Amino acid sequence: MKVTVLIPGVLRTATDGAAHLDVDVPEPATLGTALDVLADTYPALDRRLRDERSALRRYVNFYVNGEECRRLAGPATPLPAGAEIQILPSVAGG
Repeated sequence: MKVTVLIPGVLRTATDGAAHLDVDVPEPATLGTALDVLADTYPALDRRLRDERSALRRYVNFYVNGEECRRLAGPATPLPAGAEIQILPSVAGG
């Protein structure tokens, strides 16, 4: 099943400049399985998105079809066919 992952500019160095990635995800498809597939191709991206236990990093927000995944089921959030995953790292300044 295909899903689309939108990559913000700050993370595109880890995806060879790609702004979006079409990913084939095995079923049952979840946010976590989509990130596993991405990790196989882009391990540097995975280190920016998940910690060493594969937990979502707290300063990175993930949206599935516009819904923030932490309000859904986190990495277990189911993905429908054609889902769009948007990744938004938090921005801090001082």
